[in-house]
Amino acid sequence: MRIVSLVPSITETLFDFGLTEKELVGRTKFCIHPADSVKKIPIIGGTKNLHKDKIRALKPDLIIANKEENEKQQVEELMDCCDVWVTDVSNLEDNAAFLVELGKCLSNTALAEEFNQKISSVFNFKKPRKTTKVAYLIWKDPYMSVGGDTFIHDVLSGAGLLNVFADRTRYPVVALEELEAAEVILLSSEPYPFREKHLAELQALLPGKKIVLVDGEVFSWFGSHLAHTGDYLSVLQQQL
Repeated sequence: MRIVSLVPSITETLFDFGLTEKELVGRTKFCIHPADSVKKIPIIGGTKNLHKDKIRALKPDLIIANKEENEKQQVEELMDCCDVWVTDVSNLEDNAAFLVELGKCLSNTALAEEFNQKISSVFNFKKPRKTTKVAYLIWKDPYMSVGGDTFIHDVLSGAGLLNVFADRTRYPVVALEELEAAEVILLSSEPYPFREKHLAELQALLPGKKIVLVDGEVFSWFGSHLAHTGDYLSVLQQQL
């Protein structure tokens, strides 16, 4: 089977299932894991800027997209060339279902179950009695956070963290004063690449507030990636 992946976390998951460049024939420029392997795969644009002619020329049997990561019209225009699977992963339960379906698709249900067991163990670690209130920022100018209907929110909850914007939807713009409700502000490395200088800027505006840089992939990449995040989340919990 020749597969084109339109999402970085799906690309990583396909490699985790044992696929090689023989089966995975196209990926986006944002598909960076595993580094040595993705270099061998042709780039077909970005997640929201697909080069449809390049994709068709690869003659795939299956394109795997995502409802949130990809543009609906672009994906629909590719449905005339091969089968298209539009995944929709909004929480950890959806992620488990996605891995099961992928296991069936790749005739490797045992590995899918293994990943799901590992992910379950990641989120079943002993959580602190006191839940830390956090504001998870994904963008700057304006500051944007995550609502209660997002995958990131569910990962935060699974890690024992309380999202102070859980009553919002999608990715709300938040005012500086609203961040005061959080005990800790988490600055994600993606999609906005928050760095130390941004932390310092926000710290000057909110003196005394605990602000931490976090790996955005841990909280936003679905698929098998979550199976590799246990140590990171454990250390983060101790840090908070």
